[in-house]
Amino acid sequence: MELELKHPYEAGLEHVLGAFFDESRIIEKNRKLGSRNVRVVELKRDDLSAKLVIEREMMTSAEVPGILASFHREWNQVRQEEHWFRKDDSEWHCEFRVRIENVPAKIHGIMKLRGSSESCTNHVSLNVRCDVPLLGKKVASFLAEDSRVKIEQEYEVLRQLL
Repeated sequence: MELELKHPYEAGLEHVLGAFFDESRIIEKNRKLGSRNVRVVELKRDDLSAKLVIEREMMTSAEVPGILASFHREWNQVRQEEHWFRKDDSEWHCEFRVRIENVPAKIHGIMKLRGSSESCTNHVSLNVRCDVPLLGKKVASFLAEDSRVKIEQEYEVLRQLL
């Protein structure tokens, strides 16, 4: 399952990047989103690249269908790794992956943050794959929709925190 999302910001590229990599904003954003036990495991940034690793416990955005309940619990341990690099003065790219403990699926994608000192837009592409026989498509579909809802919620909270 693939998702394509577009998030415009009424803030400059450097300002938005600063929010992406500010530990206090990361913690506050996750608190507002209802996550618990949030830990910023790694946070490094220089002029050309950045790495962010966050671990947290999250709930699903919708009730887990009975057929998927053996994989997904009410609270799930989630690890997200982001590897960012500067393409040029107006663009940063990110490769990311998300691992949900005990869920046999792969979630990965890219982000392209493009803009100027006035405004910017984050283009998010997400791919969810699950190879479990018979249930793989249902698991991937549920996780893709859950991810879409969470990404949109995160976008709204981050806009408030800018």
